[in-house]
Amino acid sequence: VIKECLDMGVQVGLVVGGGNFWRGAKNSGGAMERTRADHMGMLATVMNCLAVADVCEQKGIPVRVQTAIEMRAVAEPYIRSRAIRHLEKGRVVIFGAGTGNPYFSTDTAAVLRAAEIDADVILLAKNIDGVYSADPKVDPKAVKYDTITYDDVLAQHLQVMDSTATSLSMDNKIPVLALNELVMEQAEKVHAPCIRPARQKTGSTDFGNVMRHVPGTCIRVAFVPEGAAAHSQEYLDAGKTEAAHNA
Repeated sequence: VIKECLDMGVQVGLVVGGGNFWRGAKNSGGAMERTRADHMGMLATVMNCLAVADVCEQKGIPVRVQTAIEMRAVAEPYIRSRAIRHLEKGRVVIFGAGTGNPYFSTDTAAVLRAAEIDADVILLAKNIDGVYSADPKVDPKAVKYDTITYDDVLAQHLQVMDSTATSLSMDNKIPVLALNELVMEQAEKVHAPCIRPARQKTGSTDFGNVMRHVPGTCIRVAFVPEGAAAHSQEYLDAGKTEAAHNA
């Protein structure tokens, strides 16, 4: 699917988590110092980045791995201008090691990189089928949202992303599409819940012409060619409308 996107002219960047290797801060019961636990988590994301890069290369997809913590023997250090240049050359850039700082999640790293490369939209792959008012596995009365604003996500303390990532997305007017990574594998079209800047209340959006499923944690689309997605301009207009309103 990533290769299909590249063939369409879409520039794709990936931010990969490391929870399958390491959840030290959560599972150590507070016994491990938080900064050390987070550093180990960053290394876990790099291992996943290398694995994803290898799969991409096997499928003929040009790819570069960049890490927020320098480890030149295995990957490039993250440099914004170099990352953008790779994207412009049609390469997939996989961003590892989170932000390079403890206490920041890979969700926050994803939004940060999306803002830095001037991404049009963030596709956020989770193990749920949308955004709910509560955990649907715990609360059977949880309400599923088709569209919700960042203000509402923060006010209701919804856990679709951590609050830092949500605030950063809101401040930079970057729309987020929350996708189910399992359901998406079988879906021909995406009707994904959309988190938008405030005052944008329109319904769910068909993004299936661009992406049908999402490997890893999430995908940043840095450029959507005209006609590639029927409603891609809607996301850009949402941010522009909000910016004009606040001007």
